[in-house]
Amino acid sequence: MDQIKWVRNEMPKTDDKQLAVMSLENVAKARAFHESFPQYAVTPLAGLSGMAKHLGISGVYVKDESYRFGLNAFKVLGGSFAMANYIAEELGRDVSEMTYDYLTSQKLKDEFGQATFFTATDGNHGRGVAWAANKLGQKAVVLMPKGSVKSRFDNIAKEGAKVTIEEVNYDECVRRANAMAEKTEHGVMVQDTAWDGYEKIPAWIMEGYGTMASEAAEQLKKAGVDRPTHIFVQAGVGSLAGAVQGYFANLFPGNTPTTVIMEAQAADCLYQGAKAADGKIRFVDGDLQTIMAGLACGEPNTISWDILKNHSSFFVSCPDWVSAKGMRMLGAPVKGDPQVVSGESGAVGMGLLATLMESDEYKELREAIGLDENSVVLMFSTEGDTDPENYQAIVWGGAHATK
Repeated sequence: MDQIKWVRNEMPKTDDKQLAVMSLENVAKARAFHESFPQYAVTPLAGLSGMAKHLGISGVYVKDESYRFGLNAFKVLGGSFAMANYIAEELGRDVSEMTYDYLTSQKLKDEFGQATFFTATDGNHGRGVAWAANKLGQKAVVLMPKGSVKSRFDNIAKEGAKVTIEEVNYDECVRRANAMAEKTEHGVMVQDTAWDGYEKIPAWIMEGYGTMASEAAEQLKKAGVDRPTHIFVQAGVGSLAGAVQGYFANLFPGNTPTTVIMEAQAADCLYQGAKAADGKIRFVDGDLQTIMAGLACGEPNTISWDILKNHSSFFVSCPDWVSAKGMRMLGAPVKGDPQVVSGESGAVGMGLLATLMESDEYKELREAIGLDENSVVLMFSTEGDTDPENYQAIVWGGAHATK
């Protein structure tokens, strides 16, 4: 069985300029925007007290994004807020004026017209962009990498987007979508991968993800937890991880919870960068085959990378069995705990936490992270069963078994 790999963050610190992207003020604007949607509701924070007791820690809290806007994943938070910011900028207005009612009005059509939003996706981000474009009367074009499953393709097509599965990996799809956007009148690339010269829209996307982190912080307070001791957050390009890390670093300045960044082993570009410890970005190429399709990204977001370098504690590279184990544990919880239907990219935190607490093979990492009976862990189940067939194969059929 493939081993979990890990490294402590010993990268040189930078001037931390990008932390301001996730300022509490920026996140509050994003949340106000999302709250203007009639479909908005705060997603549940599942308190798994039975699981915590079983694992020998104080608390386990899982933010369940399978309820987000009826889309079964968190990604729509980013794409929709980026669109609103783009339209606001084009009109010379502030994003606080971009409410759902205004964006769906005849007035907006007269003042702005219609843009075509291009994106590449493994599924959830593209569905979010397509849904937001559909709701706001805009157009969307979505490219998916080879190996993408039909259910995710169909969900995007249902939203009226033009969608294709390309014969290349995710990172190459990003390049193709960007080239198409540049050639299209009123074409806009909406991607959470940032690179030099393309940082404004990914920053807006990250701010949009901040809504989820801000809700979770409030829900923890209501549950009697002022500050979690640990945050486990997964990374593809790192936008979600950087958004969560950035929000909590701003919320608890000088006292940020110990943050563990987890990646799929087939696409562990952040782990490779942390292992090299020189602060430079590393790429992972090839087909990036993993069940964690949403994390199958080999080229890091430059904005996130800067935040993670300065504030994250550990980087962990997880084989597929870790995620599969987490899916089963969340899907069949300890009696009395709520069930969380968590997809392949959503459950890796549960699988990792359980493995660290249950297996002395990873005692060194458990002790390094400082997990003990006083630990309160926050994690994010970023998607539900977005690939229903694979979900059943893993949870019912025992695919990717732990032993």
